[in-house]
Parts: sequence; structure tokens; C-alpha cells
Amino acid sequence: MAVETLNEILLHTLALPREAAMMVKRGGEWRTITVPEFAGSVRHLSAALRGMGVRKDERVAILSENRPEWTIADMAILAAGAVTVPVYSTLLGRQVEFILNDSGAAVVFVSNREQLGKMKEIGRHCPALRVIVMFDGEGAEGPQVRSYEAVLEEGRAIEDREPGRFEALLRERRPDDLATIVYTSGTTGNPKGAMLTHGNVTSNIKASIDPFRIEPGLIALNILPLSHILERMVDFAYLYKGATIAYAEDVTRVADNLLELRPHFFAAVPRLFEKMQGRILETVSQAPALRQKIFHWALGVGKERLPYRVEGKPMPPGLKLKSAIADRLVFRKITEKLGGRIRFIISGGAPLSAEIAAFFIGAGIDIYEGYGLTETSPVIAVNTPQARRIGTVGRPVPGVEVRIAEDGEILTRGPHVMRGYFNNDEATEKAIDRDGWFHTGDIGVLDEDGFLRITDRKKDIIVNAYGKNIAPQPLENLLKSSPLIATPVLLGDRRKFIAALIVPDFEHLEREAASMGLRFDSRDEMVRDERIRALVQKEIDRFNENLDRQEQIRKFVLLPRDFSIEEDEITPSLKVKRKKIDEKYRALIDALYEDEPAGVPE
Repeated sequence: MAVETLNEILLHTLALPREAAMMVKRGGEWRTITVPEFAGSVRHLSAALRGMGVRKDERVAILSENRPEWTIADMAILAAGAVTVPVYSTLLGRQVEFILNDSGAAVVFVSNREQLGKMKEIGRHCPALRVIVMFDGEGAEGPQVRSYEAVLEEGRAIEDREPGRFEALLRERRPDDLATIVYTSGTTGNPKGAMLTHGNVTSNIKASIDPFRIEPGLIALNILPLSHILERMVDFAYLYKGATIAYAEDVTRVADNLLELRPHFFAAVPRLFEKMQGRILETVSQAPALRQKIFHWALGVGKERLPYRVEGKPMPPGLKLKSAIADRLVFRKITEKLGGRIRFIISGGAPLSAEIAAFFIGAGIDIYEGYGLTETSPVIAVNTPQARRIGTVGRPVPGVEVRIAEDGEILTRGPHVMRGYFNNDEATEKAIDRDGWFHTGDIGVLDEDGFLRITDRKKDIIVNAYGKNIAPQPLENLLKSSPLIATPVLLGDRRKFIAALIVPDFEHLEREAASMGLRFDSRDEMVRDERIRALVQKEIDRFNENLDRQEQIRKFVLLPRDFSIEEDEITPSLKVKRKKIDEKYRALIDALYEDEPAGVPE
């Protein structure tokens, strides 16, 4: 059957030969959700939504952490002809209120009492809201709140009275029909609701996923928030190809879940790989001298074989032998930390440094970096097993056009581009020009072979006091390769030099302090200590050696805590809100520049 809508993906996945649709850990044990169980839950929940009076194109929100019920609710909403509005579970009540009111959501699914508490806080300010359904239904109370299990039972009764209605509604949806409104976690102001159609997302899945080996019965680990369009899109792709989706317990348990499930693939953000590399290097630094020597020898072999692995070419006999020894002595231990069966990993959501990509690919773990935005469903370009170039985000996927504007901005056009922003024609007109090109806000270049490289965000460009344009993100990614640095934010717009606010990697820094015999009563005390500052300064000096004079970091401040969503310093997708940081730390920033040197840069 031709698959052109997300509803047709559901029909397609139910017909594929496999037993398990999903896996989830409950009561300390991994439980399988069979394809018939999954199908029945979607069918009955969709009927229940009809019973609540949910009409075609009406909006239904999901405010929940990742779990099977999230995906079941999503598919049920779409099957009923309605529109899914995902909401990050980490958002504050006032932020949830804006999304529910802007979208006009009539029903909201919540995961537990914590999320229900947000709804009780804001519910009376959401006039369109009629029903709240709680997945963990124990304690559901009040005329507006229903338990998930009770709603499923109601839907089962409705389905018995309306046989065939489910399939009829599924097939009624067309590619141009609205499927979801995904609110972009903007770094300034209120989020905007990107309207994605069935055709937007389905075309993107079909264009992106074919180069990757996904087969019925293989296990995909679900890690990123489903409110993020990347995880949701790849989960639809897993369903399309018949893989079993296993839901990680939470971000703190991913390492354990990898060992327990031994998945074949997953999607992640670069920070996961940065932390993993940091732990590996820290462990090696504590090992005996001989083991350290063997490890660094193996890293050399990894670098030597990297071009062959990237291009899929056979290695010369001598390198092949060294490669087998390096795998046996060192790299196998790294791959086993991921379960030992990984076929590939998709990296997205933020730039992946070329150094970290080379480290893992050289070690035998295939990471494929891609690029896209919420507004593009999301994939614009991706590296694949057939066409991969480290330091780029790959070639545009089939059917997607990309061109670089005169000012360097990346523009894209095709079936993946959203319909527009919900209730915001002005923002839509700014984002999509008359010729249908979506303006990404990212700066990049296409090389001679068609690979796309992202160099910065258009609006994040620093223009220093001498008129030089400096892209902060590549420099920040460079800094993050240091085991001592977790999150750097570069400063210097209209200033005479570059400075930085730095959140240290406290886990690593505390170990370094202990090895020096230093003890601190608090992190505030630690970051003010000159010996600790000297450690970080040494790292910055190392980076500065390879930077242009005007790009070098002259001063920095160590912060005693990481940026947080609760403090409105980062978005739910972990992007730094530079304007908020600039406002919040204004006094610290001004102090860095109090004694600015006069004259011109060297």
C-alpha cells in the first residue's frame, strides 16, 4: 500500500510480521507490549476521544514524559482525525498555559500527579479545555479528570457500537491535513506553533530512513523527549519499518538500559557522546601506564582506519590486522557499553564536534549526524552509510532543496516545510518567502560534493568592536571537547575581545580537585578558587593557541551551577537562551569588560 499519511503508517506497521511493538520497564522488569495490544489501545483510545466530542482538526495535547502511552495517545489522536500538540513535561505551568490556550486544546493527556498539578494550577485559565486524562490514573479526581484505564474501557464500548468507524476515519486523512502543532522552544519570547501536515512528516520519514538498516524485530531505544520532533519522527520511522520501540526509564538510567536491552539503534544529542567520551578518558587516566599506552595506541589505529570506515572501503592488510587487535583490546569494551549490538546512532538537535564524531566512528560506532528544524519535519540533511563526511551534516535528503543565500543563510524548500505558524501569519511570512523557501536562521556552506556544513546561527553572530564577525558556536563546541568544560557561552558583541561564561563539568573538576588535595564546602567556593581557575585557564590557553587573535578568549567566569529550564536559561531542547543569559548575568559580564584594553587588535 502507498503510505502518504501517518495514519497509513499505523496501518502499515500493524501488518508487519513481528511480536513486540514496544517495551517498557515496569516493576523492575522489561515488559513487552505486543502488536495486538498496541493496536487495541490505539483503537479504543481513539474511540474514547470521539466519545468526548473531539472533532476533526481539533487539538489534543500530551503533557508527559516518554512512555508507551505517549505514542499510543499520539496515534489515537491522529486516527480520530484530530491534531496532536506535544508539550514538554519540563515546562512550567505558565508555559504550558500559553501552549494550551494558543492551540485551543480541548483535551490534554498528562502522565502523573506532578503534571496534573500543573493543570490544576492553570486549568481555570484554559477555557477551551474540557477533559484531562491521566496515564497513572490512581488518584484521578474531579469532573474534568479521567483515568487512562477508565477512558480505554469507555472507548472499547464505543468501538463495539461503531464497528468499522476506526478504519474509515484512518483512511479519511489526506497528506495536506494537519497532523500536529509543535511549539518551537524559542530562545526569545513565546514559542511559535509549527503546523506540520501528515504529508510533511510522512514524506520526511520516507526520504530519510531508507539508507539505514531498520528491520522488523530490531530494538530501537527511545531517549530524546517525544515532544522534540526528532525523536517523534524517528519513532514513526521505527513503526514504519517494524522495529520495536523500547522506552528508556529516564536520562539517568540510559547507560543501564543500553546494557539491559542491547538495542540496535537510537537517536541522541551530542551531549550524550561528550559525556561518554569524558567518562572513557577519565577511566583511562586512572589506569596503569601499560593500559594507557595500549589505549592511546588503539586511538591512533582508530584515526588511521577512520577514512576507510567513513567511506566504506576495505582496509590494507596491515591496518586490518592492527584494527582487529585494537578492537579486541580496547574498542570492544566501548561498544559493549552500548550493549554490543549497535548498528547506528543518529545525532541531532545540536552540532556534533568533528573530534567526537571521529573518536566514536574510529572506535567502531557509526554515528550519523543530521540537520533540521521543527519547521522542516525535521530532517533537511543527514549523513548516511552510503554518503558520509565528518564535520558536515550530510547531503540534503531526496526531494529536499537547499540553497545558500547571499548572507550565508541556509534556505530550504520541499514537501518537508511546514504549513506555517499557528495563529501567527506575521511570523510565517518572515520564515517562508513568496517562492516557498524556508529561512532556517542558520549559516552554512555546501561543499563541492553537496555536503552541508553548519557554521553558526545567523542571529548569534558576534560582531566585535572592530567589526569582525565571529561565530560563537564552533568555538563553544571546541571548548566543550575539554573534560573540564560542560557549557560555555561566548560573549563579545560590540566589545573589544571575546570572553566566556563557563559551566564546568563538576564531576570531572571535583575529581581533579581531590587529586590535588583540595576540599571545598560548596561549588561557589570551588569556582572562586584560583587553583581551580588555573586548571580551566590552562585548557583555554591550549585552545587559544590555534585561534585567530580576535577569536581568542581573554577572560572567563566560572559559574557554580548549570543553566536550567526552570530558570528560563535554556530551552527544553537544551539550547542556551543567549538573551536571557546576557540579562541575568549582566553584572558579571560588565565586570569582565571593566578594564577593556584600548587600541586595535593585534
